[in-house]
Amino acid sequence: MKIERRLLIVAAAILFVYAIILCLSPAGRERTWEVEFRWTHWIGLAIWAGIIVLFHWQLRKKLPDTDPFLFPLTAFLAGLGILSIWRLVPAFGMRQAIWFAVGGITLAIGVRLSPKLSFLRRYKYLLLIGGILLTSLTLIFGTNPLGSGPRLWLGCCGIYLQPSEPLKLLLVVYLSAYLADHLPFRQRFFPLILPTMLLTGLALLILIVQRDLGTASIFIFLYTVILYLATGRKRVILASIAGLILAGVVGYYIVEIIQIRLEIWFNPWSDPSGSGYQTIQSLMAIANGGIPGRGPGMGYPGLVPVAISDFIFSAIAEETGLIGTGMLLCILAVIIARGLRTALRAPDNFRRLLSAGLTSYLGAQSILIISGNMRLLPLTGVTLPFVSYGGSSLLTSLIALLLLLLIGSQPEEDPAPLQKPVPFLNLAFLFGAFLLVLFVVNSWWSIWRADDLLTRSDNPRRSISDLYVARGNLIDRSYSLINETQGETGSYIRKYLYPALGAITGYTNSIYGQSGLELSLDPYLRGLRGNPERLIWWERLLYGTPPPGLTMRLSLDLSLQMKADELLSDQIGAAILMNAKTGEILAMASHPTFDPNNLSETGEILTNNPEAPLVNRAAQGLYPPGSALSIFVRASELDSGKSLDYKDLVNLYNSLGFYTAPDIRLPVAQASPYGTVENLRISPLQMALAVAALANDGIRPPGQIAMAVNTSQQGWIILPPLSEAVEVLTPASVVKTIITEMIEKQPYWRNLSTASVKTTSIVWFMGGTPPGWQGTPLVAVVALENGSLESADKIGQELIRSAIEP
Repeated sequence: MKIERRLLIVAAAILFVYAIILCLSPAGRERTWEVEFRWTHWIGLAIWAGIIVLFHWQLRKKLPDTDPFLFPLTAFLAGLGILSIWRLVPAFGMRQAIWFAVGGITLAIGVRLSPKLSFLRRYKYLLLIGGILLTSLTLIFGTNPLGSGPRLWLGCCGIYLQPSEPLKLLLVVYLSAYLADHLPFRQRFFPLILPTMLLTGLALLILIVQRDLGTASIFIFLYTVILYLATGRKRVILASIAGLILAGVVGYYIVEIIQIRLEIWFNPWSDPSGSGYQTIQSLMAIANGGIPGRGPGMGYPGLVPVAISDFIFSAIAEETGLIGTGMLLCILAVIIARGLRTALRAPDNFRRLLSAGLTSYLGAQSILIISGNMRLLPLTGVTLPFVSYGGSSLLTSLIALLLLLLIGSQPEEDPAPLQKPVPFLNLAFLFGAFLLVLFVVNSWWSIWRADDLLTRSDNPRRSISDLYVARGNLIDRSYSLINETQGETGSYIRKYLYPALGAITGYTNSIYGQSGLELSLDPYLRGLRGNPERLIWWERLLYGTPPPGLTMRLSLDLSLQMKADELLSDQIGAAILMNAKTGEILAMASHPTFDPNNLSETGEILTNNPEAPLVNRAAQGLYPPGSALSIFVRASELDSGKSLDYKDLVNLYNSLGFYTAPDIRLPVAQASPYGTVENLRISPLQMALAVAALANDGIRPPGQIAMAVNTSQQGWIILPPLSEAVEVLTPASVVKTIITEMIEKQPYWRNLSTASVKTTSIVWFMGGTPPGWQGTPLVAVVALENGSLESADKIGQELIRSAIEP
C-alpha cells in the first residue's frame, strides 16, 4: 500500500498545481492582475480528494494486497477529467464531480464483494439480457440531454443513464463466464460460439438501429478479443477484420451516417466550416498545444465542439501539449499492462478472461476516441474512460476498475494454468504498438504539421489571440499610419485608417481570414518574426500567445497614393507608380476597392460582387498585354540587329519576368506558363517592373513594398529585396527607343496601347522619366478595363507629374 499511497500523493500534487495555474489563468490571458480569478474548480478538486481518501482507506482495510498502480492512475485520470471539464463548462464539471462521488461510494461498498465474483458467473444470462432489454428501451423512451442527436439515454428529473455503457461490461462478463464454463467440455468451435453470436448480435442490432456506431465497434472488438484469448484461434481475428471491412463498405453506400463519418475521415478539408469542422478544430487544438502546451486555462479548447466529451483529449492536448498527452498515453499503457498482468495471475479462467476483457474495454475505447481526435481513425463518439464527461461512462469505468481490483486482491492463490500464453502476449503487443503510434501521430500534428495548421486563415485561434495581443501597425515611408491596432487587452480591434487601400493592405478578419499585406506580412505583424526566439518562446510559454506585433514601414507614399486613388476612382482597373531604380512601389491603386472596417457587415456582398472589389488588380489581375509589348520588342531588335522570332520572344519575355510571379512581400497572381506568347497574361505589377528597365538603363529592378521592420531590440531593420536586379536591355537601345516616346515639352515619356479578351477591352498606359534623369527615376503603369485611351493617358500623366512636381 506504500506504492499506492505515494502515487496518490503525486497525483494530488500534480492536480493541485494544475488547479492553481487554472485559477491564475485569467490574469495570464488578460496580462493584468485586475481580473476575476477562477476558483469554483476547487470544489471539484475537494470532492475528488475526499473520495480518494475514502476509497484508499477502504482498500487498505479490505483489499490490502490488490494492484497498487491501478487505483492511483485511474484516480489521476478522473481528477484531470473533472478539472478539464470544469475549465470548459463549470456546470458540467460539478456534475462530473458528483458522478465521481457516486462512483467512489459505489467502489467503497463494492470492495466488500467476494473476490471470486461467482454471482457474476452464475447470473451471466440474466445480467446480459437485462442490459439488452434496458438498452432496447431507448428505442421507445430514449432521449438526448443536448436536445438533438441520437436518443441513447434514459432520463428523468435531470438524471440520465446511457444503457449501452454498462452493456459493454455485461457483455464482457457474459462472454468470460460462458467461455470459461463451456471451453473444457466442447471442442467443436461453431456450436461453442453460436449462443454468444446470437446474444451479441442482438445487442449489436439494437446499437446499429440507435446509430451508436462507436459502441457497436467496441462490442465487435471485445467479442473478438475474448473469443481469441479463450480459444487461441487466429481465424476469429481474421473473420472480425473481414466483417468490419465488409460492414464499412456496405454501410458506406447504405447508411448515411457511416458515409458522412468516412468522408470526414478521408478529407475533412473539403468542408472545413461544415462536416469537417470538428476534426479540423481538433487537429488545430493539438497543433496549438505544441510540446509544452498553452497552460491550463490559456488555450481555446472550447472552439472544438463537444470538447468535454468526444474531444476532451484535444482539449487536454491544447493546454498541456505533447508533454501532457504523452504522460496520459503512458498512464494508459501502464493501466493496460497492469490489467493484463492481473489477468495472467488470475486464479481461474473466468476471472482471467474477465480481467483481460475489462482491460481491453478500457484500452480499446481509449485508443478509439483518441485516434478519432487525431484523425487516425474515423470519429466514433465514444468517451475517454475516466476523463470524458458522462455519468454513465464514468460509473462504468469505475466498476471495471473495481472488478480488476477484486480479481487482483488475492495474490496468495496460484494462477490458473495457461496453455496458450501467446494470445495474451499478442494482445499486449497490439495495445503497446497502437499507443506508440498514437504518440507518433500526436507528435506529427503538434510539431511537424503545427505551423501549417496554425497559419491557416480559418484558424479562429488567431483571431481570438488578436484580441489580447496588439498586432503591429502598417505605416508609409513618411511614418504616417495606414493600419493600426486600437483598444485594450481583450478588446483590440484593427483599424484601417486609409480604407481606399483595402485591396492592397488587405484585412485580418475573424470571419473572412486575411488578405493583402495583412496576410503576407502576418509573421511580422503577429510578432512571430523579427522578435528574438527566446522572447517568442517565453511569451508562448507564459501566456500561450505570441509577443506584441512589430510595426512595418512600407514604400508607399500616402500623398501619392491618395492622388492615384483619386485619379482612378471612377474606373475599373489598376495603377502603379514605382521608383525605377530600386523597385520601391510609391503608389498602388486597385479599383473598385472596399472598406475593410466594414468587412464583417459587407463581406458577403463584396464576395458576390461581379466587379471583384476584394481583388488587388494591380498584383493579382491578369490582362493580355496586346501591343503594349511592342516597345520592348523594338528595343530588343535594336540590340540584336534583327527581327525577333518565336524563340527570341520567349527569351525576351522571360527576362522581363512575365513567366515568373514577382518575388515581393505581397500576394500576387500566378504567372503564365513558360513559353506562352499568344495567350500571355501579365499583371500590372509585372508590367511595371518590366517598364522600370526602360527608365533604369535596361535593368529590371526587384519589386519592393515592405521596406523595414521596427524590432524591439535593434530598432528599424531594413528588409532586403527578395530577388536580384536583372539586365534586360542595353542602355543604348533603351535611349533610342525612349526618344521616340517622349512627350513634347514634358520631362517624361509615355506609351499607350490596347488589348482585348472576350468582351473586355484593356487599355495600357506606360510612362516614366527618360534615361539619365537627374532625379529619382520613376515609371507609372495604368491598366483600365473597358476604359478609354484618353482616361488612361490622363491618369498616367498626372500620376507621373504629381511625383516629379510634388
